[in-house]
Amino acid sequence: MTFSPRWPAEHNPLSPLDVDAMADRLTRELEAEEAGRAIGSRLHDQLKEFHIPLAGWLAEARREGGHPLVVGINGAQGSGKSTLSRLLQEILEKEFGLRSAGFSIDDLYLPRAERERLARTVHPLLATRGVPGTHEVSLGKRTIQALKEAGEGDEVPIPAFDKGRDDRRPEDEWTKWKGKADLIIFEGWCVGAVPQPEEDLDEPVNELERREDPDGSWRRYVNERLAEEYSGLFASLDLLIMLRVPGMDSVFRWRLQQERQLSKEKDRDLSRVMDENALRRFIMHYERLTRHMLEEMPGRADIVLRLNGEHAVDGVRVKE
Repeated sequence: MTFSPRWPAEHNPLSPLDVDAMADRLTRELEAEEAGRAIGSRLHDQLKEFHIPLAGWLAEARREGGHPLVVGINGAQGSGKSTLSRLLQEILEKEFGLRSAGFSIDDLYLPRAERERLARTVHPLLATRGVPGTHEVSLGKRTIQALKEAGEGDEVPIPAFDKGRDDRRPEDEWTKWKGKADLIIFEGWCVGAVPQPEEDLDEPVNELERREDPDGSWRRYVNERLAEEYSGLFASLDLLIMLRVPGMDSVFRWRLQQERQLSKEKDRDLSRVMDENALRRFIMHYERLTRHMLEEMPGRADIVLRLNGEHAVDGVRVKE
């Protein structure tokens, strides 16, 4: 698969002068904001080479489509999906005058009591949030549809999950999107995923599967959920963007950085912050599907942003 070291000119609706001017303005504005700081010292270059042209490409797709555009962002744990979502929302609003509503598949996690019920009745591993089968898919469908149909005076509640408490927030704590949305950005580690072939489920991929799912019933349940209700949710996507990580080692390292950052948050329940051993076990829940997506998704995603070991985008592929 061939990647370009910067956004391909033939897919960029913006002139080089426009991109330069936008990069200068946005760098000044974003350096003090969370999304800008997450990009790091190469903020200006990354904006110029990838993020601004991507936002321009999305703005053009929205104009051509004539309706709210539903954009999926896929990426392994720690890849920067939330940062990319926030960054695109800011660029689209500040430079293109487009309003983008955004939420994460993480905010669709089933309440802890429901996952505990699944752990008792289906498989113990379903107590751990993350894999297909641990989200309320119907809530995601309703939220996306409501955002697509929202008018000027409408309010749409956006689901919210509290990872510190490992439970969904009460509805009165959800934020409300107000008015029309030009784009809806739906991000998550398994957004856009497709199920594995049945024969690929036979052999375990890690120690967790060998010890705790020896008969494969958990991974088959997950795969069935992905093939059934999740396929309906992902069918609502108009476009799919993939953040392609270098490999599972990077997933662990970047996710560990996130966990250490969580431990510094005010009022964080430190008993729920994972050490390295707990994190390795946690990521094993995600490993099978992550590896599957890294193999098959780059060939069908509309945009693939390749990440290097330093967490920066260093290549892009735009689907023809």
